[in-house]
Amino acid sequence: MRRFLRESFAVARIELIKLTRDPTELVSRAVQPVLWLVVFGQVLAHVHGIYTGEVGYVSFLTPGILAQSVLFSAIFYGIAVIWERDLGVVHKLLVSPALRASLVFGKAVSAGFRGLVQAVVIYLIALATQVSLRADAGAIFGVLGAVLLGSGIFSTFSLVIACIVKTRERFMGIGQVLTMPLFFASNAIYPLELMPRWLRIVAQANPLTYLVDLLRGLMIRGGEHVHAYATDFAVLLAVFCVLLAIAVKLYPTLAE
Repeated sequence: MRRFLRESFAVARIELIKLTRDPTELVSRAVQPVLWLVVFGQVLAHVHGIYTGEVGYVSFLTPGILAQSVLFSAIFYGIAVIWERDLGVVHKLLVSPALRASLVFGKAVSAGFRGLVQAVVIYLIALATQVSLRADAGAIFGVLGAVLLGSGIFSTFSLVIACIVKTRERFMGIGQVLTMPLFFASNAIYPLELMPRWLRIVAQANPLTYLVDLLRGLMIRGGEHVHAYATDFAVLLAVFCVLLAIAVKLYPTLAE
């Protein structure tokens, strides 16, 4: 276990060094949540067509946009892995004595850092738009843990796709096909109760739904969540473990 953690954080450290040398990705990804919360959220808040309980629509939307930011920043993580394969980096990692699980988990950890930066941006926007946020330490640490876990899920899922398709062009096409259905077939921008029955079934099998539910309960004062916190965390952790096992199995095939 000590070896696994040491190697994982070594891989994550390399990824973070690359990110700090070129932070433009983080800046560009901060634009989208601003548009969703300041433009889309403020407009729909005046429609009153979506019942969001005791909280306003912008407050209801804020955790969903954080989950969306986590999804969008992590789901295209596989492109970087394909790029590393083309540069020969993956081949060098695979001939090293590092555990395959460490290589995959380390990349998931680095994706989690991107998610944490997105969380800071969302919190700043929420404060500027006077969203009623929970400020207790337990809730904040819970949000950070959920963001790390969500980032790990979607970055590992992205890695699995990269190992299967193996080219940037195919990956981009598949990534674009998957992101919007994952987002709209969840409770990010509207409650599950408004969905038709078939879409509600799909949403309940969508890990993004559990991430949004968890964030909504932890972030927003008076925010309603469907499942218990333990249930949401358990589902997300189970999905991550399954995807991690699949990615570890497929990662060596990326070099073929």
